[in-house]
Amino acid sequence: MNLQLSGTSLVFPTASCAIVERNNTERKNTIKMTIENRKYKDTVFRMLFNNKAHLLELYNAINGTNYANPDDLTITTLKGETFLKMKNDLSFIINDDLSIYEHQSSPCPNIPLRDLYYLAATLKEQFPTEKLYGSTTIHIPCPKFLMFYNGTTAMEDKVTYRLTDMFIKKDTLPSVELTVTALNINDGHNKELLEACKALKGYSIFVSKVRKYKQVVENEYNSTHTTPLNLLVDKSEVMKSLIKSAITKAIDECIQKNILKDFFTEYRKEIIEVGVLEYSYEQHIQVIKDESYDNGYNNGYNSGEKNGEKNGIKNTTDLFSWLKSNGREADVLLAVDDSNYLSQLFTEYEEWKKNNTPNS
Repeated sequence: MNLQLSGTSLVFPTASCAIVERNNTERKNTIKMTIENRKYKDTVFRMLFNNKAHLLELYNAINGTNYANPDDLTITTLKGETFLKMKNDLSFIINDDLSIYEHQSSPCPNIPLRDLYYLAATLKEQFPTEKLYGSTTIHIPCPKFLMFYNGTTAMEDKVTYRLTDMFIKKDTLPSVELTVTALNINDGHNKELLEACKALKGYSIFVSKVRKYKQVVENEYNSTHTTPLNLLVDKSEVMKSLIKSAITKAIDECIQKNILKDFFTEYRKEIIEVGVLEYSYEQHIQVIKDESYDNGYNNGYNSGEKNGEKNGIKNTTDLFSWLKSNGREADVLLAVDDSNYLSQLFTEYEEWKKNNTPNS
């Protein structure tokens, strides 16, 4: 299968909300320390494709190739260890292609700019600056950008994002372009691709099962408790427990049906841990959406916008995306349950945008 892709997409952070106590400095510091000690950088998607064999299978499925040796891959994923402090999901070189893959659970039209950052940071690591001023041409691998989308917002099988679409001024002959192709990997989408990549298909099935069991356990809770979930004042811990149960059930079924059996068996504990963070984050975004619909959401953005729901979700997603790209997943987790800390981060983000926007 050859999709003839020229670009990628980004999605944004699937980290999560598992913190209950608000305005509790000791609790906040404990959580932050725990996250940083674990060096939490992964999602289930990244865990799966950190395996070179799975990653090579994905590359072959995308490009219609048949490379057989995983060691042919040169991993270039940014891990935030240089002074640039940037991290991305997956990046590697093979066949003179530099593939930059991002996984997202929400649409992200800003992905071309993010990938431009990732590309520049990756090339800077691969090619020393001093060589740029020589008289000999430096030959670089061909960049290819992809985003794998598995969110709940409806999206076509394939969506193309372009850097030029972000330009304030439209240029008929732009000097630079970066194209990102977003692929919907939810069940029922891009079937040919999923059939060509067993690992990607298994991941898609796992996600659909988590969502199925999440609905099941929520219904069970509502049928056995006097106060239903939607009326709980603070349901963070309850939702965390229900999400953990749903992920556990999904893993059990996948193992039983031989879907990524080795992966789920070996990394069961880590997958549950990371999965709870991911799906709790999605739950938090839904809460923001619900609250914004009723009240409007302008936390940290006192700009007089009327579209509270739309702007609140976008602003929060942009903030979390910026934090993630700077290696600050810990701040995302702390902010989801602490409105004061979230406001501080918005202020910091606004200041950064002010200092990094042309003509500001």
